[in-house]
Amino acid sequence: MARKTARPGRTLVVFFVGLAITYGLVALAGTWKPELGLDLQGGTRITLIAKGAPSADNLEEARNIIDQRVNGTGVTEAEVTTQANRHVVVEIPGQSRRDLVDTVKRQAQLRFRLVACSAQAPGPCADAGGVTPGVDNGGSGVTQNPGSPSPESNSKNRAPFLMSATKKNKKQSSPAASPSPTASTAPSQAPAPTGDSAQETLKWIENPDQASVAAFEKFQCPAPGSAPTVNDDPDRPIATCDEEGVKYLLSAAVIEGTQLTNASYGIPQNEVQYVVTLDFNSEGNRTFADVTGAIANTGQQFAIVLDGTVISAPTASQRISGGAQISGNFTEAQAKSLSTSLKFGALPISFERNPTVETVGPSLAGDQLSAGITAGIVGLLLVMVYCLIYYRGLGAVVIASLLVAGAVTYAMVLLLSKAAGFTLSLPGIAGLIVAVGITADSFIVFFERIRDEMRDGKSMRVAVEAGWARARNTCLAADAVSLLAAVVLYIFAAGVVKGFAFALGISTIIDLAIFFWFTHPMVSWLARFQFFNRGHKLSGLDPEALGIDRLPAGGRA
Repeated sequence: MARKTARPGRTLVVFFVGLAITYGLVALAGTWKPELGLDLQGGTRITLIAKGAPSADNLEEARNIIDQRVNGTGVTEAEVTTQANRHVVVEIPGQSRRDLVDTVKRQAQLRFRLVACSAQAPGPCADAGGVTPGVDNGGSGVTQNPGSPSPESNSKNRAPFLMSATKKNKKQSSPAASPSPTASTAPSQAPAPTGDSAQETLKWIENPDQASVAAFEKFQCPAPGSAPTVNDDPDRPIATCDEEGVKYLLSAAVIEGTQLTNASYGIPQNEVQYVVTLDFNSEGNRTFADVTGAIANTGQQFAIVLDGTVISAPTASQRISGGAQISGNFTEAQAKSLSTSLKFGALPISFERNPTVETVGPSLAGDQLSAGITAGIVGLLLVMVYCLIYYRGLGAVVIASLLVAGAVTYAMVLLLSKAAGFTLSLPGIAGLIVAVGITADSFIVFFERIRDEMRDGKSMRVAVEAGWARARNTCLAADAVSLLAAVVLYIFAAGVVKGFAFALGISTIIDLAIFFWFTHPMVSWLARFQFFNRGHKLSGLDPEALGIDRLPAGGRA
């Protein structure tokens, strides 16, 4: 005899408690309307124009990187395409997505250079004349990852902060006067980095060549907030500025952004400001440790340069081995944008400084969307009516299961919209509708197995459990195929097709949850009522519906 399901009523109670908790999370998220895709609500279009004549391969590589940036933190269904061999067009759902403009257009060329001179600390450039101290560069810095990793870092056993930025103080004329980080003891200076190029760089910042000093004197910083125009050649010294207009003379790059293996953002434990966490490969870690050890406690600065602009110029208090952090009054959006740009790599080509940003309307009229939703509702109602006619009383289980599946799906769409940036487009809606057929197939397989078991002489209560044992494996195999197809499509597709695959996969998982924790216990619970186990004519399990002369022996038990 097949094993009976224990306490189906308890399973149903637990299921509905879980559903109530899910909607409680939706209420806490404060959103009852899903984020819609570009085709349903419009959004922002960003057109980037490449400089020069890039090759088709470089343009496609840039498109892929930008696509990873805008879609890498969720299923936003942003469309990234190339046009006319010079343009990359990014279409992002939402009327206020201009926050992604910096993420899209950023070149993300990250380099670490040593500071020879700056407007706030002329150093060896002072004798050349013409250098006027400027406003101190503060509010940002590089530190080794702290003892407790940032929320998005998997690194462990970090040391305390060992590298600090110069602080804002207009009376301060040298970064050497900046406060030291909180540490119990000041470690001794480590030996200079090994390798001819590193040693030459350290010697160069003590005595830069006259041509570089002259270029530093002539260089003019743009207005604060504007990016300087420089030739960011990693093999040559450069004169550039930070975002506040402080001028720097920097050495050739000692660490390249290509040595970066990961970037994340978060708020470290016991702190209140967002930081961007950087992890290097083995060569980058070794160079970073050697260089910071060489400049430790000397007041010399270590500049982090992004797309030719100094974003941080801290000093070092000791040798730093391991990852680093960029801090500096970041908002969450700024930290996320910077870490995303660095994480997915630098663009292989340069774009014009001012991209075209415009707001676009939905490509489908509201009437068309309404007509599509109406057609879906009509189709769903036809399925329900058919199940009621064919399965009669059991058809009510189909209707209840579809309604509950719809409630669970809507809650998941709302939560994913808030947590993962999921946007619902027409292809996504199509994925949800396709899953309705998958759900209906599960019911049919289960119900037909019950009827077959009853035709073989089992009572309904026994037939439900025997039929479940066989139907379960069939439905698991079918849903596994659908889920595998969704995963493969999601991995290899892009844009709205990826949204379709994501919606199909989520709906398939929801179908399994409904089938195991609602449909099966519901049928087991109904089997205890005489309306079903005595074969009422409207139950769908009467002798006529089963195609037999009378109920099997024990059918009234």
